[in-house]
Amino acid sequence: MKPELDPSPVKRSREGYVRRLGLDIRREWDLYLLLLPGILFLLLFKYTPMYGIIIAFKDFNIFAGFADSPWVGGKHFAKLFTSPDFRIVLMNTIIISLLKIVILFPLPIIIALMLNELRKMVFKRTVQTIVYLPHFLSWVIVAGLFIDLLSTDGGLVNKLLSSLGMQQISFFLDNSVFRSVLITSAGWKETGWSTIVYLAAFSMIDPSLYEAAKMDGASKMRQLWHVTLPGIAPIIVLMFILRLGNILEAGTEQILVMYNPVVYKVSDVIGTYVYRMGLGNQDYSFTTAVGMFEAVISFTLVIVGNSMSRKYLQRGIW
Repeated sequence: MKPELDPSPVKRSREGYVRRLGLDIRREWDLYLLLLPGILFLLLFKYTPMYGIIIAFKDFNIFAGFADSPWVGGKHFAKLFTSPDFRIVLMNTIIISLLKIVILFPLPIIIALMLNELRKMVFKRTVQTIVYLPHFLSWVIVAGLFIDLLSTDGGLVNKLLSSLGMQQISFFLDNSVFRSVLITSAGWKETGWSTIVYLAAFSMIDPSLYEAAKMDGASKMRQLWHVTLPGIAPIIVLMFILRLGNILEAGTEQILVMYNPVVYKVSDVIGTYVYRMGLGNQDYSFTTAVGMFEAVISFTLVIVGNSMSRKYLQRGIW
């Protein structure tokens, strides 16, 4: 009679995990029940639409449907990589995203550090509210506000320039300044949200570390450098990796409501290009290929960014 072989460690580990999961579900069934709508939402609206990726490999006809549209393999990807228009769009996307990262990413950290030093809570909370409020405005409203402010026909900024004897600037029609409008409006709208995230991160720092630093004679700047910044470093890394994953997004909704054909040369990004080509020209297969390219690159950037962060900073999001 042959002796029974012990199951492999991997199999035992898997069985142990399944057993523990079953016990957890039976014990905390009500919490898992609350989790169910979120899981169903992800399956229905995030994973099910992935089936549409096959459009990128077909000459999709809206009347023929998914099944009957002919396969064309990598035809649309070949068109994508040889299209001069897409090269311009890709370059615009990268430039605008990098400008937002370089200019806007440190801004909420600086504001949060400044607010953290305030001791009058009424003033601190008032400033937090004022900075955070623009986050709740839609880009349509923000675009309307900036158009009114920067218009050459009675805009406040151009009125001020005229009163100073300076020439008016067509902010929304000048290729040399339109990107600055995008960066400024994005910073005004979204800096407050990130500031609140960093302010919440300060609560994780042990107050005794500041007391020890004071006893060692550390100045405010040294406390900031050796206690505060290391304390919020995990959140900074998390926010940076997430921002890195969206580098090919570049603010599609914002640009869509603010740009016009005159400034396409410097502002047409992947998202707006997909919108114009997909809905305007009804080239669904090509725009699906563009969207798939964007998703693959974004996923790769998140993986690479997290790996480098774990290697050099010993921190990551997983």
